[in-house]
Amino acid sequence: MAGRVSRGDVIAFRLGAHHLVERLGAHGLLAAAGRCGIQNSPPGSALLALHARVRHLKQEQLAGAVAEEKRLLQTWCMRGAPFYVPAADAPVFTTGVLPPTEEALRHFVPGVGQALDTLGMRLTETAELTGAEVRDVLSRRRLAINELGAEIAKRIARTLPKRQRDLWEAAGPYAPGQPLGEGVVHFCLRILTLQRVVCFAPRAGNTAPFVLVDEWLGQPLPDVEPEVARAELLRRYLRCYGPSTRGDFAARAGLRAGDTDPWWGPVQDELAPVEFGGPAWLLTEDLDALRSAPTPEGVRLLPPRDSYTQLRDRETIVDPKYHREVWKPVGEPGTVLAAGAIAGIWRPRTRGRTLTLTGTTFGSLPERDMQALQHDAEQVAALRGASSVDFEFATY
Repeated sequence: MAGRVSRGDVIAFRLGAHHLVERLGAHGLLAAAGRCGIQNSPPGSALLALHARVRHLKQEQLAGAVAEEKRLLQTWCMRGAPFYVPAADAPVFTTGVLPPTEEALRHFVPGVGQALDTLGMRLTETAELTGAEVRDVLSRRRLAINELGAEIAKRIARTLPKRQRDLWEAAGPYAPGQPLGEGVVHFCLRILTLQRVVCFAPRAGNTAPFVLVDEWLGQPLPDVEPEVARAELLRRYLRCYGPSTRGDFAARAGLRAGDTDPWWGPVQDELAPVEFGGPAWLLTEDLDALRSAPTPEGVRLLPPRDSYTQLRDRETIVDPKYHREVWKPVGEPGTVLAAGAIAGIWRPRTRGRTLTLTGTTFGSLPERDMQALQHDAEQVAALRGASSVDFEFATY
């Protein structure tokens, strides 16, 4: 074992890996997104997460990278959440995420099991049926999930024997008036994103429509062997969240700890064991970087579900007495990062052209940090299209 590592070293190492010690330059958008993916849930949070990592980021810069240059791709990814990832690295965050077995796949797509049992079908089978229809339905079109799911479900129904078809077309538990099979198709679309068949186009109103990946990009994504993609996904995870464990990686990816061998096995020889609240693992090549990471400085406003705060050993970055304030089942706030610590929470409210940013700090912050926080709030307001900001912070 390489020895015990300190909490301070781990925090500094992780913040550096997340590009939260010093912002990247104007051309750092792809590097920021490619480190471990940038979650875009709730919608719009990816813009704020990238702002925290890239200097002078403009809304149109992100929009152009997605819609015009096609250098960034939005796709369902870990835990079935939408992420922005570099198109060149997309196999890592699609093929590399996809569980290889029926049992692991059912865990990755929670909620579909009972419907499949009713139908007497396997998830891999229904995904194949969905994939067989999606190209004819979606070619040269952009469709929201309800429209896409309804059309595909009707096509699949015609291929099923009568008993299954009757169950497929009967009302299901997922939405009022929605047939059971249509709900199952919605789950299967998550799998098709990881199979690099479909992805998201930019939002239109309140929906993010699906498109075919090869039509959207003008070419298919490259084929990468699943073992290679899974190994690279784990390496990127450990660079951002190490030292870590199989269980924490599984929770981040949407797996069970017992299903992690296909990811862990290919890189086993690259890992070094360390002591960090118990046995944990780090890439051997990162041991020196862990022990020499620069002391974090500066202030950032991180959005809800920022990649940094989505780690699983929460007590590493937040005192347990504040966990309920930072991580909520619904309506999570953004967080305040100051001098390497999660120092508070914040929420935005827009009225007309004014953004009101209210927050609470977990103790007093130095005046220079409060001034920097207000400056960052002004930048966030500009990103959100506001012309002014009201800044209201209290101490917990």
